Amino acid sequence: MENHLKIIKGNMVFAPSFGQLETLANSYVIIEGKKIKGTYRELPAQYNNLAITDYGDALIIPGFVDLHFHAPQFANRGLGLDLELLPWLEQYTFPEEAKFKDNAYAAEIYKQVVTELWKWGTTRVALFGTIHKEATAHLMEMLALAGLGGYVGKVNMDRNSSDSLLETTEQSLADTEDFIKNTIDRYGLVKPIITPRFVPSCTGDLMSGLARLAGKYNLPVQSHLSENTGEIAWVKELHPDCLNYANVYQKFGLFGQQPTIMAHCIYNDAAEIELMAKNKVTVAHCPYSNNNLASGIAPVRKLIDLGVAVGLGSDIAGGHEISIAKVMAAAVQVSKLKWLASDKKAPFFTIPEVFFMATKGGGSFFGKVGSFEEGYEFDALVIDDTGLNVSTINRYSLAERLSRFIYIGDYHNIVARYVAGKKMEQPQF
Repeated sequence: MENHLKIIKGNMVFAPSFGQLETLANSYVIIEGKKIKGTYRELPAQYNNLAITDYGDALIIPGFVDLHFHAPQFANRGLGLDLELLPWLEQYTFPEEAKFKDNAYAAEIYKQVVTELWKWGTTRVALFGTIHKEATAHLMEMLALAGLGGYVGKVNMDRNSSDSLLETTEQSLADTEDFIKNTIDRYGLVKPIITPRFVPSCTGDLMSGLARLAGKYNLPVQSHLSENTGEIAWVKELHPDCLNYANVYQKFGLFGQQPTIMAHCIYNDAAEIELMAKNKVTVAHCPYSNNNLASGIAPVRKLIDLGVAVGLGSDIAGGHEISIAKVMAAAVQVSKLKWLASDKKAPFFTIPEVFFMATKGGGSFFGKVGSFEEGYEFDALVIDDTGLNVSTINRYSLAERLSRFIYIGDYHNIVARYVAGKKMEQPQF
């Protein structure tokens, strides 16, 4: 009876809504298949005869969600971060991405990418590949083999790129459709995503074609929006007929017509934000990248207040940290600078708020993911924070222990990882 159920015991910490932190000390979560049946402070009597995985005094939190990660840029972490966005792309990013024409090189890098995602506790991720459909299919396969969940996109670029990364419009669309057909039903937790790099690298014909594919195959979309003032000026030159940057994507059917992630969103005007909220566009906030490339501080509090969904992104390799815990800390830090710049009028973020963004906020793009509520898929990290405490572990509340892990913990503290109800061991490629 009920032998298909899993019961896990520990200190549950999760964020069911923005700013709300739920803590359940010495409690139980019951998982049926992929999904959570319930959380209980006392185990119901009908389950008393079932085996329990008891993690003792460890923290159990939802797995981290990374909404924006450029997998082929992994080897470039820490390089060129004394430049702005556009020079950095030309000098570092495009030359590195051109190497992924070589499938052996791609496999070597992507094995490391997926292992690092697992190691740092990212259980769901939205990944950019390159223009190369075979290499990007390898990336998707490795993510699935590791048991992680996510979206993987073949990047599209038919203008304003180096010769080694330039596609024709027809080839870009044909390769994208081949990629979709070969991968859309291959894996349970990993799916393709339509990925125009950004407006400057995609003609209107390409964007329209990608929108048709998104609709035809019912796929989400990911791209970049308003990351850098030079980029925004460039978009205005390329599309003078459009009211703003967001309107370009809207015009070509890539702005919420299918579920959409837009990374950065630092300089959007009121009309753009209203359109983002109306079209249910999700923002990937990438504080490390925005700092490293001198892009600016996104007005995330304003976006959320106006009804825009926001999750977090590492933005490897504009960002240098794979750890979403570290991205959470950076999100708090830059929000404090925004608070100061606003004459202390725009409140800075709290730990429960950024924890929500890193879990349920970003996880909602994948469905019922990122919380320990009934019906949610059980993605979880088990955190042994014993070594982070200066005296006895009971000195700190569960909320304080979470905060200390975010700021001073690392992957050594993650002793178990679950994705969709299944425990995931370290990938062996």
